[in-house]
Amino acid sequence: MSVEKKKTKVDLVTGFLGAGKTTFIKKYARYLIDKGCKIGVLENDFGAVNVDMLLLQDLLSDNCDLEMVSAADKDCHRRRFKTKLIAMGMRGLDRVIVEPSGIYEADEFFDVLREEPLDNWYEIGSVITIADACLDTNLSEASDYLLASQLSEAGIVLMSRCQEASQQEIADTLEHLAAVQKKFRCHRMTKPEIIMKDWSELTDDDMEKIANCGYEPDSHEKLWFDQDKAYTSLYFMNMKLPDNAMEETVCKLMSDRDCGKIFRVKGFMQNEEGKWLELNATHKNITVQPIERGQAVFIVIGEGLDKERISGYFLPV
Repeated sequence: MSVEKKKTKVDLVTGFLGAGKTTFIKKYARYLIDKGCKIGVLENDFGAVNVDMLLLQDLLSDNCDLEMVSAADKDCHRRRFKTKLIAMGMRGLDRVIVEPSGIYEADEFFDVLREEPLDNWYEIGSVITIADACLDTNLSEASDYLLASQLSEAGIVLMSRCQEASQQEIADTLEHLAAVQKKFRCHRMTKPEIIMKDWSELTDDDMEKIANCGYEPDSHEKLWFDQDKAYTSLYFMNMKLPDNAMEETVCKLMSDRDCGKIFRVKGFMQNEEGKWLELNATHKNITVQPIERGQAVFIVIGEGLDKERISGYFLPV
């Protein structure tokens, strides 16, 4: 009598640009590894360079595989995503965590996982949406739509940076999350559970709840737009920012409307002492911190970006 092989669960960790997906995945993956799970993390982006992959290198071990999908257009990206999952399906993993870009429509995840032969090897585990408690609520129609898409199927919503947000900012964020779901007619019968606490205070019970939150098979109104044209990712290789004014320069860059609407700036550079620094910036938060390894690259993501104007803020290495 044959025994049916247990399917590997695939979790989707989604959220808008700069919400904190990679930071959460490091914490979530470590929790699963400590439980004895053999996992894979699949970085799933549209750009030519995946900065977040470098941030996850310390997870790499016998119990954690790191893989990346990168493509210039959506169709090529989808094919490579499927091919990579097929290859990972041969490795006997207990769980796969998928981190897409922040401009990813969650429906693609469900569509690919339901295709043969993936539907024989995998089952959808949990859809975890990360929402910044300090969310910039002045978003475009396309950005509101992507946010609604990411929320509509979520089994749980995990708020990031709660400890940095005022009560008014949290209230405004929650109001906007509800508004975009209503705007695009999300049909789920119940609201997703929302966890709001400092991530340093997340308990094992919280992590277990997140790991088993499942997802909501929801539908919502579609907004048809050319995602490749709506959003731009600009790459600045072998460039740096002034050592003594890094945060100030990025703040000026993100406030310069002639550069376009910038959502996020992230990347790495070496300081004068040869040590690597990691930059992660949104309009609400700019962090610069040391990192063991990096790559001399900055990525600027946004709408209607002017590459020549933006390049004036960077210096050659």
